Amino acid sequence: MLDFSVTFIITIINIAILFFILRAILFKPVTKFMAERALRIQNSIDQAEAEKTQAHKLLEQYQDKLQAADAEAAAIITAARAKAEAEAKGIIAEGKAAAQALTEAGRKQIESEQQAAFARFKLESAALVMAAAARLVQREFASDDKRRYANLLLEELGAKNNE
Repeated sequence: MLDFSVTFIITIINIAILFFILRAILFKPVTKFMAERALRIQNSIDQAEAEKTQAHKLLEQYQDKLQAADAEAAAIITAARAKAEAEAKGIIAEGKAAAQALTEAGRKQIESEQQAAFARFKLESAALVMAAAARLVQREFASDDKRRYANLLLEELGAKNNE
């Protein structure tokens, strides 16, 4: 039994020495390695979170820029439509003014041609009336008399037509 107790004590001493040797050689480096690994993992997680936060900020900035670009595009389109409508109205107004000017010019030309034709008709009818009157009277009037009688006759005809 004594032998058993000495063996037992030697075994315990061997285990204790083995424990301290393994602790110094194996456990401390393994623990240190595990701590460093945990630190690297934590740093990677922190870096990933920081990059994720930065990515969200960039995404928000890009979305803001995109909304601003959409708003600017809508404003440009609205301004272009307004400008096109204004130009269309201007072109229409110019066309109406040109048409009205042409109509007025045509009306004036017709009036002047009508007055010229009426003056020619007056002269020709006066000559016809004088010729007819001369045949009726069988005498020839002086040039001033012809005109005076023709104008008097045309005035009477004009007065009758106006009634």
